Amino acid sequence: MASTLELTLLYLFAAVIGVVLCRLAKLPPMLGYLAVGIVIGPNALALAKDSAGIEYLAEFGVVFLMFVIGLEFNLPKLRSMRSLVFGLGLSQVTLTMAATLIGHLALGAGLAWLGVKGGLLGWGLNWQSAVALGGALAMSSTAIVVKMMADRIELDTEHGRRVMGVLLFQDLAVVPLLVLIPALGDSAAEMTEVLAWAFAKAAVLLALLLAGGQKLMHLWLKLVARRKSEELFMMNVLLVTLGLAWLTEHFGLSLALGAFIAGMLIAETDYKHQVETDIRPFHDLLLGLFFITIGMKLDWHSLVDSWALVLVLATLPVVFKLGLVTALAKAFGAPTGVALRTGLYLAQAGEFGFVLVTLAADRHLIPARVESPLLAAMVLSMLATPLIIQYSNRIVMRVSSTDWLMQSLAMTKIASRSINADRHVIICGYGRSGQNLARLLEQEGIPYMALDLDPDRVQQAQAAGQHVSFGDATRLQSLQAAGLSRASALVVTYPHTASARKILRLVREHAPQVPVAVRTIDDAPLDELQQAGATAVVPEALEGSLMLASQTLALVGVPIRRVIRLVQDQRIARYGLLRGYFHGADDDSVDELELQRLRSVTLTPDAAAIGQTLEDALHEVLLDVTVVSVRRAHGRVETPSMGLKLDGGDTLVISGRPQALARAETLLLKG
Repeated sequence: MASTLELTLLYLFAAVIGVVLCRLAKLPPMLGYLAVGIVIGPNALALAKDSAGIEYLAEFGVVFLMFVIGLEFNLPKLRSMRSLVFGLGLSQVTLTMAATLIGHLALGAGLAWLGVKGGLLGWGLNWQSAVALGGALAMSSTAIVVKMMADRIELDTEHGRRVMGVLLFQDLAVVPLLVLIPALGDSAAEMTEVLAWAFAKAAVLLALLLAGGQKLMHLWLKLVARRKSEELFMMNVLLVTLGLAWLTEHFGLSLALGAFIAGMLIAETDYKHQVETDIRPFHDLLLGLFFITIGMKLDWHSLVDSWALVLVLATLPVVFKLGLVTALAKAFGAPTGVALRTGLYLAQAGEFGFVLVTLAADRHLIPARVESPLLAAMVLSMLATPLIIQYSNRIVMRVSSTDWLMQSLAMTKIASRSINADRHVIICGYGRSGQNLARLLEQEGIPYMALDLDPDRVQQAQAAGQHVSFGDATRLQSLQAAGLSRASALVVTYPHTASARKILRLVREHAPQVPVAVRTIDDAPLDELQQAGATAVVPEALEGSLMLASQTLALVGVPIRRVIRLVQDQRIARYGLLRGYFHGADDDSVDELELQRLRSVTLTPDAAAIGQTLEDALHEVLLDVTVVSVRRAHGRVETPSMGLKLDGGDTLVISGRPQALARAETLLLKG
């Protein structure tokens, strides 16, 4: 009999292996947890058996998941998404549960008419079981879908906002379902009494906590934060989360409800983002243990014996939810293609579905011989989700001709706005940074074309006469419609590295002559983005710190010329394109003689360096000059390497002191 420590080590080792394999296959880590649970479970290799201690520890994964969800349920966010959350989301959950119950009653009546006894499918399922199953089937996988939408940069798309609205309501609906399912095993009178008493206690507790809890939470965290101890702050977050979970359980509710309330209270404070960062390791680790215990519940014997039922349970709910969500999204005003994408993204089972099925089985609402096939079917649907999402665009384009027409119409609108633009700047993202850039371009008389995915912002900007269109800058069609091949530059104004990499790849493949500037939060991805093809990378944290430093130096009396030079030296250390400067006639010839300068040298048709590598052409001055960039004759800017072969028309930007630059130019042109 393995000890608790040995079981924990086994779980952690298996989790590491599963996550590594999923990362290599570019699949969500949650699938790895499920897979290793199946493999090491008592019904497969039997390396681990169900352990009450481990299962209790894994329950805290659900607690922290509800806590993180509570952090997202602040009132302003709910208010801005109320039509999607409480319209589309509420309709999806209630109709799924209603359809499951009605289907059970209709099938039960048909079986009774045929003289078949024993409940639904002859397996002893009753209407209480149907309600519990309906709640479980209504859930979709927040972990898988949100992760994949983030990777695909789809969170702000039309279907992405609808998917997030439904997922938010599903997560919120888990709270009453966790109260409802245990009460379903009682008689009608007892169930009514239990539910009424539970909701009354929940209402009183929520009223007390939300009325005065927000101010109390803010004051408490502020007091703790003043101690300037990360350990103390982390311990207090755990204390608040687990303390409220214990309080709600003590009131006869659930641990998850208390954690959810704790998240909502902290979401209204200034410490939300710090708490999200601090709690993430606990949430991920414990939730992983929970999924391993779920995988261990799969019984391969019943799975093999009931393979037909597993396939039915894996297929029918997915097809039903796909049709239902698509129809509801369409009814709530979504175009056909957007509605179908929303349905495809939400058709699978969810992690909370496992929680609800397990809870129903513990209350004997679902027989053990039904539980294993049902869990297996849910796992299969989740395993299929990454593939469904990956090929969703192809599916929609094949099924919905109107989606192709809508996309073509959107591209036509963008193209009509940019058709007369030439040598313009394409602005990807029209937030504050994009709008400030557009104003400066207008002042200089430089044309621009902006793309943004916020329909309200686009509508307001267009009404003001600005050159903005609704479009996804990570899609080649949008960039081409905006005149990518004719553009003089492209700027990514929002700090999202994955999106910037995708845009850089498209520009590099289809318009390599167009220089690209990218905004980032800090300078961590600077080298990565430059290697991906960015001509300039601007970290806002670095620029903000430099401006703050320059203002401070000026305030304490440092001469302005010295302030400018210090800031320039700091930029040189970070930005390859700022190694020195291009010398002009109005430069101070005395002070500037010893400074690094930039000089651009274009290779004429008879230049001596044509056909040579950089190393061969500049071997005499390699210690004194640096090649900053090489702009090819066709316009593409390349990161220089010593083995790069030079061609006629190439322009080299070299950095060094005046005498070394003059010698390098002579070597390049005359040899």
